[in-house]
Amino acid sequence: MSWNIPNLLNATLENDVVKLRRIGIDDKAGFARIADDPDSWTYMVSVVQDEPSLVAFLERAIADSLAGTRIVFAIIDKASGRFAGTTAFGNLAPADRRIEIGWSWLGAPYRGTRVNRATKGLLLDYAFGELGCERVEFKTDVLNARARAGLKAIGATEEGVMRSFNFMPGGRRRDAIYYSILKAEWPDVRATRFR
Repeated sequence: MSWNIPNLLNATLENDVVKLRRIGIDDKAGFARIADDPDSWTYMVSVVQDEPSLVAFLERAIADSLAGTRIVFAIIDKASGRFAGTTAFGNLAPADRRIEIGWSWLGAPYRGTRVNRATKGLLLDYAFGELGCERVEFKTDVLNARARAGLKAIGATEEGVMRSFNFMPGGRRRDAIYYSILKAEWPDVRATRFR
């Protein structure tokens, strides 16, 4: 099995709350408006702290998307029409019908709102419906209590910790915790968590 990466790159996903589209350099102004909150980057492997790091983040996201290694979406809040954050499909494994949803962050005004759940619902629908995935996985820093609670809230199953998984900015070694939702679980999860 293979996935049509150009179709995936050009996918625009939307519901009543958010619109997801491929990130572009034109997102710089919207990104800059909400990226200056250091709390946004505490558990991320990339840190945006000034204009050069913002441009580097966008350029890397665009390059990864074009290479088909990670498809990065801009999250647009439909109520305001504003850039709310980013999310991505990564670790694409079409032969195993597996994909990861991650690299997600939201600006402070959008945390604790319907934006995250609406975003994850669109990506999960696409992964299980359009891509035919059997497994969607998520990983986060074991210290990231907010992300862990969010993953449990959308019905993801905690699977285990990968100790000393990667370096973080500042040199700390991150323990990564994995979660997943399986195709067989998705109808029930969708009906109970994404109404």
